[in-house]
Amino acid sequence: MTDLLRKPHGTGGKVHDITPQSAGWSYVGFGLYRLKPGEVASEATGDREAILVLVEGRAKIAGAGRDFGELGDRMDVFEKTPPHCVYVPNGTDWRAEATTECTLAVCTAPGQGGHAAQIIGPAGISLTPRGKGTNTRHINAIAMEERDVADSLLVTEVFTPDGHWSSYPPHRHDEDDYPRMTYLEESYYHRLNPKTGFGIQRVFTDDLSLDETMAVADGDVVLVPRGHHPCGAPYGHEMYYLNVMAGPMRKWRFANHPDFDWIARRDA
Repeated sequence: MTDLLRKPHGTGGKVHDITPQSAGWSYVGFGLYRLKPGEVASEATGDREAILVLVEGRAKIAGAGRDFGELGDRMDVFEKTPPHCVYVPNGTDWRAEATTECTLAVCTAPGQGGHAAQIIGPAGISLTPRGKGTNTRHINAIAMEERDVADSLLVTEVFTPDGHWSSYPPHRHDEDDYPRMTYLEESYYHRLNPKTGFGIQRVFTDDLSLDETMAVADGDVVLVPRGHHPCGAPYGHEMYYLNVMAGPMRKWRFANHPDFDWIARRDA
């Protein structure tokens, strides 16, 4: 199994714990808790900021000395409604107590203390279509650069209909050369409907020194340290993924693969 494909550890508790050290990079961290009612997750942020995303279910959430109360109303991620999300700065801690079965994503990156703990969703997030034809997908932009809600983190949800492609045309953001491109590490947390299906993700560089094609199952995480990273959802199975990106600059600038850039020009 490729090191870019990370399977969940068990079915309950913290099933993903991806750190910069375990990923072999410098910025992005991703954790995922699957909790039953009454179970608690808590962490200190250290030198990292965190965005907590209630992927599914409800929980009482507190962080950085603030009690945000019970949050969450999306019981199935494929309802596609905007998620409840909380930002927690570095140098603090957070706690979540599940009030229903819940799936809680913990997105982290280096923090600079530039933002206060706050609820950042669902208000300010709306499901938006992107692309054309079988490249159409739907976006919940939780914390992209147009929202000044984090120091480093860029976080978004993407819903890809069955038989469609996403993160396509193939594009990369692996050079620190703003404004042409920004260096951003990226993780993909995948879900599938029905759960028994699979999706496809390829991660490859222009010179093919990295070229990995993975069949992703419901609950898998794919790491994108560099290169292009398109996804495909087979007919009969819709795909969800939660993206976490971070790098030296909180801006998303990318370049399409030269062999596929004509698609973007045609559809512009």
